[in-house]
Amino acid sequence: MALPEEHPASAPPENSGDGRLTEQEKRRTIRKVGWRLMPVLAFAYFVNSIDKTNISLASLTMNRDLGLTEAAFGLASGLFFLGYFVFEVPSNVILYKVGPRRWITRIMVSWGVVSAATALVHGSGSLYAVRVLLGVAEAGFYPGVLLYLMFWFPTRYRGRMLAFFVLGGSLSGVFGNPLTGLILDHTDGLLGLSGWRMMFVLEGLPAIAVGVVALLVLRDRPVDAKWLTERERTWLTGELDAEQSLVHGRNAHAGSFRMITDIRVAMLSFVYFCKAVGQYGLTFFMPQMIVLFEAEAHHTYSATTVSLLTSVPALAAVLVAVPWAMHSDRTGERIWHSALPLFASTAGLCAAAAFDRPVAIMVALCVASMGIGTMSQAFFQIPGQFLTGMAAAGGLALINAVGNLGGFVSPYATGWLKDTTGTFSTACYVMGAVMAVGGFGILAFPRVARRKAHTELLRKAHTHA
Repeated sequence: MALPEEHPASAPPENSGDGRLTEQEKRRTIRKVGWRLMPVLAFAYFVNSIDKTNISLASLTMNRDLGLTEAAFGLASGLFFLGYFVFEVPSNVILYKVGPRRWITRIMVSWGVVSAATALVHGSGSLYAVRVLLGVAEAGFYPGVLLYLMFWFPTRYRGRMLAFFVLGGSLSGVFGNPLTGLILDHTDGLLGLSGWRMMFVLEGLPAIAVGVVALLVLRDRPVDAKWLTERERTWLTGELDAEQSLVHGRNAHAGSFRMITDIRVAMLSFVYFCKAVGQYGLTFFMPQMIVLFEAEAHHTYSATTVSLLTSVPALAAVLVAVPWAMHSDRTGERIWHSALPLFASTAGLCAAAAFDRPVAIMVALCVASMGIGTMSQAFFQIPGQFLTGMAAAGGLALINAVGNLGGFVSPYATGWLKDTTGTFSTACYVMGAVMAVGGFGILAFPRVARRKAHTELLRKAHTHA
């Protein structure tokens, strides 16, 4: 896991107590930690993303078997985020208290069990129930990893490490979708089950295995890492403590749970909601959008063909995600690195709605996917500028939970618009417009943050007067 040279503006705080390590030794320490933790976390997200979105490919045959309309399928897809929303903050608070290693293990094991149980559904009602339970089981995974990265990596490395983690999710679109397509096409009738039912079983079991691996490999904090030398542990712990102290010094109540009611948290939640509207509307309905290419191609696509075509936008996102995150880390800039991807996604979605040729639509979907795949890495470094400790656990979870309500709203709205208009064009325009609003929202964030800081200074001055 190669790391670029340090940027002078990213030098560690002077009080970090790290004089015993050279710059080369510090980078070597970060590489050692990265290679130990990130493959497990990235693969967990790979499996997680497959199990969360494989319903999109299952819909090619599942909808007919269960008698689902587009709106009913969209509701089933989105109900995942309802259970997710309710349990997201409690789950992350528990993770903070009991330790990431055990709680991530719990999440992955319960997630795998419920995902496999989707094979047992027999109608819309049971599918709705399982999707809600799946959200409950998964709640806390993504913000839990965000918090875990704060426990292990200094700020100037955190964006790229999040990019490596998110890469697991992006690769699920590149490799997981074709795998899902193969299972759907070649396991139909196996053990007397439909291909989509076998797919849920076969893709749910790996999550349980990943949970066991996480329990064996992960450690909660650097102080627990016996595979680091004492000097490496001392430097890394001192560096992280110094950053947390700096945040506490600049922000009143930075580690207090009351910080999750901060206007900055609310604003970031809204921005992430806008991003999720586009992300999940596109994720859950892209296979059905691609099926519409059949009229132009004059033949019917197999599930494998559709899955291979859906992997193209995912591959485009993979190619730009890590370089974009590394550039954000190197420059220390987070706002424009969050806003520009949202505007790119807006352009891609609107172009996909306007074009009528499959190749042009596919290029537009690639642009939209690249924007979606590069936004989060810089965006989730912003909360750490004013949140620490328990507040970071609750705040990150709240931003992710409220934001992902877009994943509840968007699939249902997209399905309803498709049923109403007969095309996905209107839905793409709506998703693009919402993401543009999110882009302008993040551009306005620094002004809101400065106003909040000014208010805090006035309050402190009044208190000491």
